[in-house]
Amino acid sequence: MIKSWLQRNLKGDPVLWGIVILFSLISIAVVYSATGTLAYKKMGGNTEYFLVKHTGLIFVGLFFMWLAHRIDYRHYSRLSLYALLVSVPLLLFTYFMGGEINGASRWMTIPVINQTFQPSDLAKLALISHVASMLSRRQQHVDDFKTTLLPVMLWVGLICGIIILSNTSTALLLFGTCLLLMFIGRVPLKQMTVMVAIGIVVGGIGLASGQRFQTVQSRIASFTDKSKPVPFQLEHSYIAIATGGVTGKGPGKSTERNILPHPYSDFIYAVIIEEYGLLGGVAVLFLYLAFLYRGLITVMNSYGAFGGLLSAGLTFSLVLQAMVNMGVAVGLGPITGLPLPLLSMGGTSLIFTGISIGIILAVSRGEREVRPMVGEPADTARIPKKTALA
Repeated sequence: MIKSWLQRNLKGDPVLWGIVILFSLISIAVVYSATGTLAYKKMGGNTEYFLVKHTGLIFVGLFFMWLAHRIDYRHYSRLSLYALLVSVPLLLFTYFMGGEINGASRWMTIPVINQTFQPSDLAKLALISHVASMLSRRQQHVDDFKTTLLPVMLWVGLICGIIILSNTSTALLLFGTCLLLMFIGRVPLKQMTVMVAIGIVVGGIGLASGQRFQTVQSRIASFTDKSKPVPFQLEHSYIAIATGGVTGKGPGKSTERNILPHPYSDFIYAVIIEEYGLLGGVAVLFLYLAFLYRGLITVMNSYGAFGGLLSAGLTFSLVLQAMVNMGVAVGLGPITGLPLPLLSMGGTSLIFTGISIGIILAVSRGEREVRPMVGEPADTARIPKKTALA
């Protein structure tokens, strides 16, 4: 009975469902441990406050994931444009009038529910979906600068250019994801080189005129100049990893969580290794690689260019962010401030992560693009895999 209910209601790749649920359980356990002291100090001894809040948000994210996976993924081709048109004014409003935290205006507060929201989460999802849509519609004209590169370049430049004003790491990661999509979508390397050159110019101007230029400079200098002292965050991240050993101190026994800034988000991977050891760290890394593998299986099994590109873009976006976060924690890159997707404590970011995975699951349902949808050009329907994603 339970098996039949699951088969009726949880469509798509069952392995991907299992990976996400496992991530959710790990997240609840680790965030509870990482926020225990913080909750005790700020909530008057109520150490379960953040546990309850985070667990609730995870269930909300899983609900949105379930909703997204029930929708025919071809609808996202049109919805992505509307989402982009909403994202631009929201990004601008947040930059000029949003709440400033740690020297960056990335957040706006949603009235009534009093929940913070980063418009960059919506913009990232919308841009990846729209770039996938534009490339799938132009598979027969990928060599044409005016019809292919120009519209992609305008949207990528606009969104990444606004985001980099207050969030450099997110903008660079999003730009890299779009370049990967262009490569998978068979855009010639010559045109991609033009895209990179324009991105360097626009990104440089945006970074220099934005809020994070000095911070980016100092973080890169701290990483590259070995004569400078190790930044406070990294020093205690190294201590957490070193004292964790092979098997770890055990759940809830982290000591560096009381010292590390943001142990429940930016440096949650260090807390995982401290409590669960090298084995726990490798297990989490393996889960992300398994997520990447199942996402690429979905790409290979998709029946049209849009489904394959959409799944590839969203999969790479999540996994690349995870790799950057874990790389920072172990000292392989400068500090970025990016959370660890599916594990870090977050607000609305958990919802957008859930929607992204739901869309990947919708593609994995294997819906054939037999005919174009209403208002959709005929060349997006039923493109053979060998020509669409060769």
